[in-house]
Amino acid sequence: MIIPSIDPEVRRIADRIIQSGKKAFLVGGAVRDAFLRKPVMDYDIATDATPEECMSLFPFAIPTGIKHGTITIVPRSRRYKVEITTLRKEAAYSDGRHPDSVTFVDDITQDLSRRDFTINAMAIDLMCNAFIDPFDGEKDLKDKIIRAVGNPMERFQEDGLRTVRAIRFSAQLEFAIEPNTLVAIAKCSDTLSKISTERIRDEFSKILLTAKPSVGLRLLSDTNLIKEIIPELEICKGISQPDHGEQDVYNHLLSTVDAVIPDNLSEDKVLILRLSALFHDIGKPACYRAENGKISFYRHEIESEKIARQILLRLKYPNRVIDKVCHLVRYHMFNYEPGWTDAAIRRFVARVGFSSIPDLFTLRLADTMATTGKPISWPALAEFRERIDRILEEKQALSLKDLAINGEDLAKIGIPRAKQMGEVLSELLDNVLEDPSLNTKEKLLEIAKGRYFEGFK
Repeated sequence: MIIPSIDPEVRRIADRIIQSGKKAFLVGGAVRDAFLRKPVMDYDIATDATPEECMSLFPFAIPTGIKHGTITIVPRSRRYKVEITTLRKEAAYSDGRHPDSVTFVDDITQDLSRRDFTINAMAIDLMCNAFIDPFDGEKDLKDKIIRAVGNPMERFQEDGLRTVRAIRFSAQLEFAIEPNTLVAIAKCSDTLSKISTERIRDEFSKILLTAKPSVGLRLLSDTNLIKEIIPELEICKGISQPDHGEQDVYNHLLSTVDAVIPDNLSEDKVLILRLSALFHDIGKPACYRAENGKISFYRHEIESEKIARQILLRLKYPNRVIDKVCHLVRYHMFNYEPGWTDAAIRRFVARVGFSSIPDLFTLRLADTMATTGKPISWPALAEFRERIDRILEEKQALSLKDLAINGEDLAKIGIPRAKQMGEVLSELLDNVLEDPSLNTKEKLLEIAKGRYFEGFK
């Protein structure tokens, strides 16, 4: 085994530990990713130095988990963080989340034996550059296998989140899950009930960010984990859609998620779009109607938005993410036709918000691609985009802030600062969306006087 080169800053940290007479081992994901030639984002060093000894060696370290032997160092470059953890063995996990007790040891093999998967249970002795692999992680890495260390049932009973992590690693690395490990995941699906929602959410998000999320989503379903995370997805199975070929709602949702291409998009944007893709039709089972031999899902986007919000709130996604996803789900059914007037386009932009349009287009294209099963050219959508751009270039009013008057102007002509003022402003915007030439102070004040003093009294 050729030992990969060690980052100079990590080497300096390790050398300080070694020079104090202690051992230092590079462990965990950093070893795995180095052998896979993937970028290493964070480093973990295991040592026989006690937490107190580590803090004395690195007085500016953060005692992130000192009770369990972990401190964190952020190197000067701030490109990553380095966690230093005292070698340890753990007692039973009575709560299915945390060890009942931790005992510090000086044996690296004993420490590696408590880890989740063989590909994460390899180490490099940084004193002599020796590779340590007591559980054949290197072989599983070469064979592209996710295998639990030791007894998989025990590993998953210790920490239920490992069931989702196995699937996440499988989807991220495109590795198969070893059969006994896969069986154990299904048998231990109920252990997720002991895990915090935030930890589950973070792993689920990582699955959605993989190259082909449907692989991980199907594994979650096959192992019954999805019932502990998003049971609403299971209800979509078997709900046929005549206009989607052979795809039921469930398979269409997964295909739409895969069709969201991450090119040139931030990770945050990809997550929002893929969550939107996953939930855009999730309300169809509730809206299913079969009459006169025809199947319909009338106003399913309204129900889908409602269900999506419930799921995202339950998984404790940030409000910012929830609002963006629900907005995209709510408006994903737009159906532009060349016959739309400019006024209709202005009303559309005013309704959905200009900032949402690129995401709505991306979601709609993914939805259509999932339906047809192949990349498509949609000339009408390109034309729609061009017409929207022209309206924006002409700086036509699309929101209340674009009006030539505001609340102060209305107050000066005697309209009270109450519900009526909001109604007047909304009606003025409606007029301007229909006819942009009305957006002058004089014309709007004239309309406001007529509407308020004649229509609201």
